[in-house]
Amino acid sequence: MVGLVFIDVDGTLVGRDGVPDCVWPAAEALRNQGVRLSLITGRPGRGHALAYARRLDPTGLHVFESGAVVLAFSRDPHSPPIQPLLVEALPHEATREAVRLARRLELPLEGYTADGGFFVEEANPLLEAHQELLGVAAEEADLLALASPLVRLQVLGETQAPLGLFLQALPQELQAHVAESPRMPGVRFVSLTKRGVSKLTAARFVAESYGLTLAQSAMVGDGENDLELIQGVGLGIAMGNASPRVKAAAKRVVARVEDCGLEEALSSLLTRQTP
Repeated sequence: MVGLVFIDVDGTLVGRDGVPDCVWPAAEALRNQGVRLSLITGRPGRGHALAYARRLDPTGLHVFESGAVVLAFSRDPHSPPIQPLLVEALPHEATREAVRLARRLELPLEGYTADGGFFVEEANPLLEAHQELLGVAAEEADLLALASPLVRLQVLGETQAPLGLFLQALPQELQAHVAESPRMPGVRFVSLTKRGVSKLTAARFVAESYGLTLAQSAMVGDGENDLELIQGVGLGIAMGNASPRVKAAAKRVVARVEDCGLEEALSSLLTRQTP
């Protein structure tokens, strides 16, 4: 029996036109049956992603920054409304190497800090489009001179060559997660966390916090950065728009995001829970 469902954002919850309306009733019905829902995304815990998480499970635990941050919504009116339960900062020297490498390759670069900060070093059309997608405006700053530690770096690119060079030259202390968004077609996002930090490690932390195992959990996703977790849970579900590798690894494939694939996935779990 599934007690926890992890839900990716881009290409799973969010399609070209945003979140299909069909998703929310299915999410509420599953939650009312006692199943926890956890957003799990490379996005920061701000803007649209935070609003999606709050609507999916308003008292739940949610994963951001490709597994580097787990946030909890508090039930206690006397506590902060959002509490960080897990924060994995990037190693200092490896971060400096990665920033300098991105600068040399002239790749648009973003930095995300442990206290929720979002920074870019210069204006760029891709970075501006991404800020609109996130629903969060970035601040301009030198990423090597921030007061708060970085938890994630991200470069964006429309051509493979510089991204390939970037990935080949990365310090071993960093782990790369490559993703795409249907709302920015043709753009690849290379997200960097500390080595060993991923959606899988954060999902295990969330499951254990609920007294569950990954074998008692499901994951719905579409991208290569979801593959490890789809294989690691008891029930991996791939969206119809997922890559062939992700579909092959999943135990179930549902419709595309625009065709209510997530609603199909959630409703099938609701059926499984009903005596």
